[in-house]
Amino acid sequence: MILKSNQNTLSFIGNKLSKTLPFFNGLLLLAAISLPALSLPRNTSLVIRDSPKEVLDQVWQIIYREYLDSNGNYNDESWLKLRKKVLSNKYYDSAEAYEAIVSMLKSLKDPYTRFLDPKDYKEMRIDTSGELMGIGIQLSLNEETNELVIVAPIEDTPAFKAGIQPNDIIVSIDDTDTDGMSIDGAVKLIRGEKGTKVTLGIIRGTQYLKVPLIRSRIEIRSVISRLNETSNGGTIGYIRLKQFSANAATEMRSAIIKLEEQKSQGYILDLRGNPGGLLEASIDIARQWLNTGIIVSTLTKDGINDFRRATGNALTNKPLVVLVNEGSASASEILAGAIQDNKRGILVGSKTFGKGLVQSVRPLVDGSGITVTVAKYLTPNGTDINKNGIKPDIKASLNLNNNKSFSAIDLGTSKDSQYVVAETALSRIMFNLNSTSYKQNTANLSFALK
Repeated sequence: MILKSNQNTLSFIGNKLSKTLPFFNGLLLLAAISLPALSLPRNTSLVIRDSPKEVLDQVWQIIYREYLDSNGNYNDESWLKLRKKVLSNKYYDSAEAYEAIVSMLKSLKDPYTRFLDPKDYKEMRIDTSGELMGIGIQLSLNEETNELVIVAPIEDTPAFKAGIQPNDIIVSIDDTDTDGMSIDGAVKLIRGEKGTKVTLGIIRGTQYLKVPLIRSRIEIRSVISRLNETSNGGTIGYIRLKQFSANAATEMRSAIIKLEEQKSQGYILDLRGNPGGLLEASIDIARQWLNTGIIVSTLTKDGINDFRRATGNALTNKPLVVLVNEGSASASEILAGAIQDNKRGILVGSKTFGKGLVQSVRPLVDGSGITVTVAKYLTPNGTDINKNGIKPDIKASLNLNNNKSFSAIDLGTSKDSQYVVAETALSRIMFNLNSTSYKQNTANLSFALK
């Protein structure tokens, strides 16, 4: 997720504007920042100040100036005509204006550009302390099918323990059908008090499952690390990054420094099931691995206007393999793409989720707000990740068919088939290639291991 802030805007890349329940977005980890209302010029021929029309006009102008159309449904001329139409109507209270705003935004057919009434906006502006109340899933909306899709369960949460998987489709919440339901609508139904029960109807492939879950308080540690020994006597630093929270970069730095002190000969960075998080965390973490090169670029309606680069402050230059899967999204894809395109390491696993849109959360004059798609991000080589994802250099699947007892504690061990492939790749780099030829040979090595 991209999260940037200045006095007028709060921006993020969300996993398809995903929402981890409740109040936690893979790329929607919003800090509790008080932001002033946006000041925009007004049409003096229309008296809208201090009226329900003021907030409506503010929304219109934000879209006009900043919206990045990713699906071909926006047209400047039509949008200008729409302004005249909506401002010529009478609105007797905020509720009527809100209805007009929702209708106006629906014409964009972008599920991630949406209106938030004051209550919803207040709930969105939460603390990124790493603790939340809920069931621990990250939810997205499929743009083509309009289905509610689970990006990934958060490790050690009720959803994770119940066996919820990436790409599970939620078709019901308790007794309510989710057909046509928005992300916010689903959140309101799933949210509840600690200890209460909610049942999700899930479609997984051709299976229909009913999954009962007990809501709970969830504490999240972003980084888990340890020193693993290889079969030939080498040492590997295994680092699992669960999410890009506000403290993730600090935790990553501590983990790398400790493993360097323990004489790790190489690293496996595990981004599987990581739904994303703060952009600044992903940039900071990328700089801990990369000495040079572009990390990510951002494309707005006015073209590419932002490049984020490494700063020559990498904490290690030892061989690196990154584990990814279909639950690796957004900020995870930024980091994985930067490592792959700069030939800093190789990717092992399965294709990533494919989320590359940037939303900006904008406060409005009456305490409401909107999220608006303002950009998309590209990998250093200019690859558009959105909907496409990132392909690993070495494909590997997590085979659980013969291991029904596999759990989170088995990740990064010999029971983890993807980790075994990653360890094999890393061992070959560590013991068959010298440090000066590492960069030039990682690409060739990936093909040799397929």
